[in-house]
Amino acid sequence: EKAVEVEKLSAPDEILNHTRAKIIETLKRDGSNDGGKDGMDGSLLSFDFKNNQLSCASANNPVWIIRAKPSNDDGYELIEIKGDKMPIGKHEKDNQPFTLHTMSLQKGDVVYTLTDGYLDQFGGEKGKKFMSKRLQELLLKIAHEPMSLQYQKLNDVFETWKRNLEQVDDVCLIGVRV
Repeated sequence: EKAVEVEKLSAPDEILNHTRAKIIETLKRDGSNDGGKDGMDGSLLSFDFKNNQLSCASANNPVWIIRAKPSNDDGYELIEIKGDKMPIGKHEKDNQPFTLHTMSLQKGDVVYTLTDGYLDQFGGEKGKKFMSKRLQELLLKIAHEPMSLQYQKLNDVFETWKRNLEQVDDVCLIGVRV
């Protein structure tokens, strides 16, 4: 909030950089020898729907865009914007700025950002993690569906996968159709 309202920052990378500095400053006072070596993963997206532009910066989490292939080809393609391999917090790369990614969007694109909770959930017949590739394949199959139906299908698949195992982490998956 302070990064946007007080510092007047608007670019996702600048907001993450500022937030990281504030987290490190605050955690220095935790009394530990490491000086609060902690952080979090996250993505920050900014949409310019007038010009069909996406700007984003991410700490460890990907941003995926599902786009219809050209008209002579059926199906959808997945475009991945990889997150920087560092948290928003204290880390050996905490002096390295987050990367700003800009991407032109097309009408009908669906932009997804997520935490690792869905991917890291144990389940299935062998009790393994769901993993990124499986989720990407699922999103490619359902991206054309209305967002409310996607929500239901994602939730159903997650619950079926998890079976009777305990949920291991928070799950957040956000999709925005352009």
